[in-house]
Amino acid sequence: MPAPKKTTRRSLLVTSAVLSSLALAAPAAVAAPSPSGSPSASPSATPPASMSSVGGARLGQPGTQVNLASGVPVLPKDVSARSWIVADAETGDVLAAHNAHWRLAPASTLKMLFADTLLPKFPRTAKHKVVPSDLAGIGSGSSMVGIKEDETYTVHDLWLGVFLQSGNDAVHVLSAMNKGVDNTVKEMNEHAEELQALDTHVVSPDGYDAEGQVSSAYDLTLIARSGLQKKDFREYSSTVTAKFPGETKKNKKGKPVRKSFEIRNTNRLLAGDSDVPVYQGIAGVKNGNTTNAGATFTGVAERGGKVLLVTVMNPEKPEHNEVYKETARLFDWGFKAAGKVQPVGELVPPKSAEQAGSQPGANPSGEAGGSGSGTAGTGSKPVASGPAADGSSGIGIALGITGGVLVLLAGGAFLVNRRWPLPDLVRRRTRP
Repeated sequence: MPAPKKTTRRSLLVTSAVLSSLALAAPAAVAAPSPSGSPSASPSATPPASMSSVGGARLGQPGTQVNLASGVPVLPKDVSARSWIVADAETGDVLAAHNAHWRLAPASTLKMLFADTLLPKFPRTAKHKVVPSDLAGIGSGSSMVGIKEDETYTVHDLWLGVFLQSGNDAVHVLSAMNKGVDNTVKEMNEHAEELQALDTHVVSPDGYDAEGQVSSAYDLTLIARSGLQKKDFREYSSTVTAKFPGETKKNKKGKPVRKSFEIRNTNRLLAGDSDVPVYQGIAGVKNGNTTNAGATFTGVAERGGKVLLVTVMNPEKPEHNEVYKETARLFDWGFKAAGKVQPVGELVPPKSAEQAGSQPGANPSGEAGGSGSGTAGTGSKPVASGPAADGSSGIGIALGITGGVLVLLAGGAFLVNRRWPLPDLVRRRTRP
């Protein structure tokens, strides 16, 4: 498509997004979503007739949206998810979508927003001794990494627990460090609004089922794209295995000893499973599964110089690991279609990036707590093969996106070019 037409199209989409933001921001800030988007015990089997048009009018329409034409591969027929989206992670172009703005329960994919909100706040070397109140209010049946009261953990340990084991206990401890769950929920909702993720309403920071807690495939993709600008976010979400501190116990000699145990990423496209191979080029991001949400997943992968984001929410097929299988099929389609298919919409930038002349923040590297606070993910080079300095194991495989530290583009350039590069995407794999 010629550059002038593309610029015009994107300007119209930006206008649509701004109007939608004005229409949706106020109610989203003061109330839970409407019943049609509420994760009730018996969620609606069909999407609302009218949904948000942030990112383009077609994304607000129910059903599958794609511009099939000569040379464009046909979408996979065996995708049963209620909602899904395939987008170019760098340009923001949405290649295809299905009920993109349907408000559904997000499960632990909501932890991406939690991480994007809190990661810059605490140096990864900071330590915290867990008290009983830190673990209060964790939902029954929650996924846990195994945090113990009266034990001390580093912030690095806690984030490994969040990303690899989807530990609600780690989320609650970090929330306690952030002035409590209520304050964390408030900040997450504010950050969602800043990202223009207006389908999202947070009630519990860990994604545990809660009345009125919703997001959408579109929003989760926006959130993932934002998180991937942060070096630590990329590092944690791409780590397959790591050592986690255990409980202090006395050995036979009566001396206190604290051993570690291995934790493994529950993202099956990253770590693999009996019926799901590691996906070629996968680099994160986050999975989830609850009663109301079913299985949810947002992934990022690179192949042939293209970086794609795919979000899949609640496949109807009851097959084991179905959410990963459908994600893989959509990734396969996206890599074949990239450069051939005309987009049906786009991922809008954060509000701050729309301000002409905006400057990068004080922490452009996105490291937890600022530069120099940790080891993994520092510098411009991918992680070298062999055990990482932080104790995580695996072989670092560079995905060759762009070198160096990310510098956000000025607001005006962002609106015209819609580029938000993802530097140094790294995939960690265990040794054969």
